[in-house]
Amino acid sequence: MAVCVYNFETIDWYVRRACLRNARGVKMKRRVVVTGMGAVTPIGNDVASFWNGVKEGKIGFGPISYFDTADYKCKLAAEVKDFSAADHMDKKAARRMEPFCQFAVVAAKEAIEDAGLDMTKEDPYRAGCAVGSGIGSLQAMEREHTKLEEKGPSRVAPLLVPLMISNMAAGNVSIAYNLKGKSINVVTACATGTNSIGEAFRTIQYGDADIMVAGGTESSITPIGIAGFSSLTALSNCEDPARCSIPFDKDRSGFVMGEGAGIVVLEELEHARARGARIYAEVVGYGCSSDAYHITSPAEDGEGAAAAMLNAVKDAGISPDEITYINAHGTSTHHNDLFETRAIKLAFGEHAKDIRINSTKSMVGHLLGAAGAVEFVTCVKELQEGYIHRTVGLTESEAEMDLDYCKESCSEDFTYALSNSLGFGGHNASILVKKYVEQD
Repeated sequence: MAVCVYNFETIDWYVRRACLRNARGVKMKRRVVVTGMGAVTPIGNDVASFWNGVKEGKIGFGPISYFDTADYKCKLAAEVKDFSAADHMDKKAARRMEPFCQFAVVAAKEAIEDAGLDMTKEDPYRAGCAVGSGIGSLQAMEREHTKLEEKGPSRVAPLLVPLMISNMAAGNVSIAYNLKGKSINVVTACATGTNSIGEAFRTIQYGDADIMVAGGTESSITPIGIAGFSSLTALSNCEDPARCSIPFDKDRSGFVMGEGAGIVVLEELEHARARGARIYAEVVGYGCSSDAYHITSPAEDGEGAAAAMLNAVKDAGISPDEITYINAHGTSTHHNDLFETRAIKLAFGEHAKDIRINSTKSMVGHLLGAAGAVEFVTCVKELQEGYIHRTVGLTESEAEMDLDYCKESCSEDFTYALSNSLGFGGHNASILVKKYVEQD
């Protein structure tokens, strides 16, 4: 029988590295920063083009090209355009991935390169992965179900399961970039991206990793995806690209399905400093809650979402009055936008009227499990540049919705960006990002 010989000196070093403690021996939370970002979106297949599109108010909506929509009420979606996985990875590897995995691996590549990470110089067991997908591959399920019905069970592809299951985005990213630490797939519907980044933040805070590649990915513009959400009356049936996704507008009629990925590199502050990394922003708060109310509708009084926001603020150790900007979940459905408005008012009281609130979904649609991650990238870019984008298409809101929903973009120096994500099942997640100042 093999005998495992432990190197106690090495173990002690890991323990001391992971478990910083104060004078009383209480484990302290470590600071976490953003050092790299990657994105694949309906308005740009990298962060630079995506961000330029945001500043231009570019919209990614158009007729669905993936299948014939003649029998569908919903005709529009926000598809990723001009994307070829083979341009970014080995063709054989690309063939063994469904689109949601391809998007994640490509966005992760951009984020890791942007962070200047050389994984040959890092301990791979201190580098982890938290990349979630709300659904996984509907394409694989549809394709192989057709084979099952038409040709029998023996013709179903042997790789159906690993192509289909949602954790394979995290799996493929980990494999591609030698991330041997914690690897998780958080699935909380439309809160997936925010929860994934939040759990990566916690992982580093409490010493379980020094580096986490984190975010969300999705590709569900398929016949069953569109039909299912349409039957739920969640999708907009508007055929005007300029008016189909109009969060907080009185004429909003549902969300527009989007696709893509947002991936970031989070690092422990001293680890980032030690390797001379460029630091984009600091993650300072993460809050969650459950509405425990309904499988699709948010709680009408906004109490659950309000709790998530306040939990993030409390986690950061700041006052609610210090929040001046929120990137809202803002889906363009009647219930979400109204109930999220109530949540913001409940959380911030009179101060809510002094907060700028916008929705990136007015340009890229709803990316489901990737939404919160792409919106996190947006928040970091806005903090960096002192710029808050407009909610494109917003003209007029109803009486109860009387907050500042950013009809126009503005240049403004601000310190904190709070990003909200609310998912079917009552999942609420908020993450708080702070402008990074070197002397902090």
